Amino acid sequence: MQINVSLSFLRLVVDCSLFPNSARSLMSNSLTPDDLAWLYRGVTEIFPDQPESQNPSENLAQRLEKTDHPLRIKLGIDPTAPDIHLGHSIPVRKLRAFQDAGHTAVLIIGDFTAQIGDPTGKSEVRTQLTPTQVQQNAETYLEQVRPILDFQTPGKLEIRYNSEWLKELDLSKIIELLATMTVGQMLAKEGFALRYQQESPIYLHEFLYPLLQGYDSVAVNADVELGGTDQKFNIAVGRDLQRHFRQTPQFGLLTPLVLGTDGVQKMSKSLGNYVGLREDALSMYSKLEKIPDNLLDQYYELLTNLPLEKLPESPRDRQKQLALNIVSQYHGEAAAKEAQQAAMNLVQGDATTTGDAVPEFSLSQVQFPAKLFYILNTSGLCKSSGEGRRQIQGGAVRLDGDRISEVDLTFDSAEFLAGKVLQVGKKRFVRLIL
Repeated sequence: MQINVSLSFLRLVVDCSLFPNSARSLMSNSLTPDDLAWLYRGVTEIFPDQPESQNPSENLAQRLEKTDHPLRIKLGIDPTAPDIHLGHSIPVRKLRAFQDAGHTAVLIIGDFTAQIGDPTGKSEVRTQLTPTQVQQNAETYLEQVRPILDFQTPGKLEIRYNSEWLKELDLSKIIELLATMTVGQMLAKEGFALRYQQESPIYLHEFLYPLLQGYDSVAVNADVELGGTDQKFNIAVGRDLQRHFRQTPQFGLLTPLVLGTDGVQKMSKSLGNYVGLREDALSMYSKLEKIPDNLLDQYYELLTNLPLEKLPESPRDRQKQLALNIVSQYHGEAAAKEAQQAAMNLVQGDATTTGDAVPEFSLSQVQFPAKLFYILNTSGLCKSSGEGRRQIQGGAVRLDGDRISEVDLTFDSAEFLAGKVLQVGKKRFVRLIL
């Protein structure tokens, strides 16, 4: 099923101060290292990357310098879930950097491939989604990337749905695609290799995914494809298919898979160590101001445009500046400053001056559906459910700053509460996490 979303519906005014157009249009022959700083910032690998003297056509910096027209920069996102977190925003931010440098962003919504599911990094087959689920997720994805990309400037953005061309493939074309790869090449893909060794099932339709993603590059005639480091295999398949269809092979530009707020594992909603793009300003700020010191440099590099040589010396000041900058990107500067003040107000006693983080309570200890007064008791904010009811009746309970007056208020799931601050009076509070 193809999703029809008009570009007029998708227009919005983007605060360009968050993505400064510091790089001049690259349709010139006078590039300096500073002009290309945006290209290399936060990039793990660009391939191919032959020295200019050996093969200028396989050097992206040289290609950018010599081109006389905007390059087509592809980023594909499969709407397999309704929410995007900061980890997903990293290649989208790089896509915006190419826009600011004068090139055309081609954002591909994988409404067809999402129904297969990218097997990358998965130890088992992914659940196939229905067209309705994919359409709903796609709409929320576009809403969430609006603060990042330039939707307004003519010629800077194309939004495409890969069902446009993939649903038209007949069996002969699919066989042609399959004939470009061997089973051995496909099993070299990391996830497939592991599953094969473990004798876990690998279904034939999963082999199609890299080929279909690669064919997207052919369909839009991509010059560069962006993706996380886990996408190198799929992007390389796109290069092979472009050669097969007599197009100039695209460059691959890979960005890191960022660690989550725990500083240990990759950012993931299922692990609860994520910052969602749709989270309220206070939740985003409170999470980001607690980022471990060892992640600060990476978060600044990947998630902001701030000059890295001018960061505060104090780790605590770095945390606050990072949180304020990122929240400003998605909620505006005024809301970010309000969130900063609200976070300070939530801190009790001496913590006001030390800037200690808000204590956390894991909702895994609660069986849902659950009443609020029970959560107050289980979290330790109240000594009993009865006290919880009385505190609600007395107007002393707030959820993310909003006073709760409904004594029997019930929550169906932990996901709704995740990231929010639950408070009793002025000095008792916890941040609810998954």
